[in-house]
Amino acid sequence: MTTPTPITYRDAGVDIDAGNEVVERIKPLVKRSFRPEVMGGLGGFGAMFDLSNKYREPVLVSGTDGVGTKLKLAQQLNRHDTIGIDLVAMCVNDVLVQGAEPLFFLDYFATGKLDVDTTVAVVGGIARGCELSGCALIGGETAEMPDMYPPGEYDLAGFCVAAVEKSKILDGAKVQAGDVLLGIASSGPHSNGYSLVRRIYDRAGRPADLDVGGRKLVDALMEPTQLYVKPILELLSKHDIHAMAHITGGGLTENIIRVIPDGLGLDIDASAIVLPPVFDWLQREGAVPREEMWRTFNCGVGFVLVLAPNDVAAVSADLQRLGLSHREIGKVAQGGAERVRIG
Repeated sequence: MTTPTPITYRDAGVDIDAGNEVVERIKPLVKRSFRPEVMGGLGGFGAMFDLSNKYREPVLVSGTDGVGTKLKLAQQLNRHDTIGIDLVAMCVNDVLVQGAEPLFFLDYFATGKLDVDTTVAVVGGIARGCELSGCALIGGETAEMPDMYPPGEYDLAGFCVAAVEKSKILDGAKVQAGDVLLGIASSGPHSNGYSLVRRIYDRAGRPADLDVGGRKLVDALMEPTQLYVKPILELLSKHDIHAMAHITGGGLTENIIRVIPDGLGLDIDASAIVLPPVFDWLQREGAVPREEMWRTFNCGVGFVLVLAPNDVAAVSADLQRLGLSHREIGKVAQGGAERVRIG
């Protein structure tokens, strides 16, 4: 009987040494995101975080997300250094809506064959996003799975845990008719609607260097998602914000209404929404109907505050000081047959 030829894990397509190299190269990047509450370092089977000295009645808020098919564009363009910022932003901006401070983040990176430089670039972006939002990158998983992904492709997911004092949870209970919707500018399409973005981009012949508003189209499309955490937490410490919304999939039409109590609706002023150049190009090149734009993209508004009319001036002044462009985009009104009215 012939003795079988020995097969190693590397022969099967998994390179443990490459994985170890990734870990060593990302350690200093990850460490920059650590907070004083982080216990221990990288390499354990679980990550620990001490809440004992920070909150009296902490309520934990968790969130998970990905970056959708923006990943396909990143891989097509070989731009891997900012997609991790998108991943962090999609998670931390979500938990922020309830007034919660993001505490720590974990990522999941999966690929068919591990490319060390690409992996380090992606995780480096994740670490940078965590650092910019004050959130510790406390752990994660890098999975090399031969035959699961085509060459050069990878997938990403993120997981965030935040905390808020029980008495300070934003649950929409304060919202009332007459409240103002203050829209804060997005940095671009963020990480939503990219199946449509890519279809339009491909049909237009992939005009990467086309000028849109003084910058290359490809740069506008790959601009990472705005991180709202630090300025919004500062606002919450000073002002009475009734509710907030992160404008993601579903756009302005379907996201703001999620934080508005039953019996109330929204009157959104369409004239207040001026499409930034990249959205204007997408609408024109794709002949996208206005209603489709509103429910697919953020259309230049990435985050919305709901507050009393008397507080608008003070909040606007602080937003300006914090460098966040904003404008009034509508009001809360009594509900009707249509809860979201755009006109």
